[in-house]
Amino acid sequence: MARRLIRPPRRALAKRPDLATVCVAGSFLGKLLRLDFLPTHADLALLVFRVWLGASMLALHGWPKLLRLLDGNTSFRDPLGVGPVASLALAVFAEALCSIFLMVGWTTRLSALAGICAMSLAFFSAHGAKLSGEGNGELAFIYLAGYVALFLTGAGRFSLDGGASKGGSKLKAKKA
Repeated sequence: MARRLIRPPRRALAKRPDLATVCVAGSFLGKLLRLDFLPTHADLALLVFRVWLGASMLALHGWPKLLRLLDGNTSFRDPLGVGPVASLALAVFAEALCSIFLMVGWTTRLSALAGICAMSLAFFSAHGAKLSGEGNGELAFIYLAGYVALFLTGAGRFSLDGGASKGGSKLKAKKA
């Protein structure tokens, strides 16, 4: 005689939440772990990100290169074949002037594009696309990621660009 398979009722097949979900989901601890008490605002996050990225690029890379250019010390790599002085001037433009533009949020996408070009040259040409070891380009790679993110998102509402476009960021904050 063939055995007949007995199926449990459909309601028994429904997925049951695990104990951690039941205990934490609606409780104070759950809200604390999800950081629900912090406001979510994409435009504020873009402001912090722009200022942080621009200020660190300006202080750590752009300003020293600008002083070097003004002192007349123009020895610099020439990856584009335009001469060391022109290459240094382009690096100063991207790392100093465009960093200031990023911080205030003016011509943000163009400034980020200049940063993308400069960090791509630094990572691939000066550091040989190495992410570890001696003379690696890890920092240039991280800056490159930041510039790509700003190029894709734009400046956000708290910027000179955002005030002009009346729309702010296209990112939407999650409602609690």
